[in-house]
Amino acid sequence: MGGSVEVRQFLLRYEGADGGSSTLAGGLPAQRTGQGDTQRVSDDQVRRARLAVANGALGVDDCVQLLDMLGLTLDEDGQAPVQR
Repeated sequence: MGGSVEVRQFLLRYEGADGGSSTLAGGLPAQRTGQGDTQRVSDDQVRRARLAVANGALGVDDCVQLLDMLGLTLDEDGQAPVQR
């Protein structure tokens, strides 16, 4: 996988120098109880999903396309569509 370093560098530029938070909350999301849930997907889950996509991507263009298709890109408000 020759493009993996390039993809990681892209993600670092995309997410910022800190790479996101490193706190883990058990690994599994809690069951949704209804429409009152304000945030369906945590920031850490989005960060881990981006890393998983980057790990499987064939290159930067592939990574960008996959992130967009999965709703893992940030909008104007700095929130990923999967978190709405």
